[in-house]
Amino acid sequence: MFNQFLWVIFPYIMISISVVGHIYRYKINQLNWSARSSEILEKNHLRWGSILFHYGIILVFFGHVAGLLIPAKVVTQLGITDEIYHMFAIYSGGAAGILVTIGLLLLLVRRMNTERVSLTSSFADKFILILLLILIGFGLYNTLIYNVFIGGFNYRLTIAPWLRSLIIFSPDAKLMIGVPLSYQIHVLLAFLIVGVWPFTRLVHIWSIPIDFIYRRNILYRKHKRNSLPAPSAKNW
Repeated sequence: MFNQFLWVIFPYIMISISVVGHIYRYKINQLNWSARSSEILEKNHLRWGSILFHYGIILVFFGHVAGLLIPAKVVTQLGITDEIYHMFAIYSGGAAGILVTIGLLLLLVRRMNTERVSLTSSFADKFILILLLILIGFGLYNTLIYNVFIGGFNYRLTIAPWLRSLIIFSPDAKLMIGVPLSYQIHVLLAFLIVGVWPFTRLVHIWSIPIDFIYRRNILYRKHKRNSLPAPSAKNW
């Protein structure tokens, strides 16, 4: 019963809270639907922390999509062996995770230690950074420590099909039995973040200005007065 709660009920509860929370926040408080930039208060840590975090998290996201949603047999049919796949996952996943970790640390130090930023930060601002840092920490541990030094774990045969079973509303909690504890904590933390998402700054991800990519360029023209030519000197 406990496994059923962890791997079926809890994920669906978090997803439901996220969906309802996003709709509620958008309908009730659209003006607060942003990251509430604090760049004016401090720039150096924000610039580097934001760049490292955003680029790293994009790589992490697409790596998880490829690893969890694409069945292992499809990858094998493409000619990619398990050895090549796992080596690529370790190096690319480890590098992306390190980028995210450094970025999060810079952003968290900025939130905690820069007085002006800290005074304007809510509990949710600091909580989500800490939660993300713990999540990435377990991810790095699984990738660089467990898989390299402890013996490795093929999540594509357990966690991946379990996640796909959730997506198609046919959850199979038995697939998560025997999964290493560090992997289980990583998964549960990910769903916890999904649940608290609409109550944090993370909502700004849905406001990405995609139309900027294909919109027409804006032309700026400097207005000049139509000045008459200076009258020529008269010859008397």
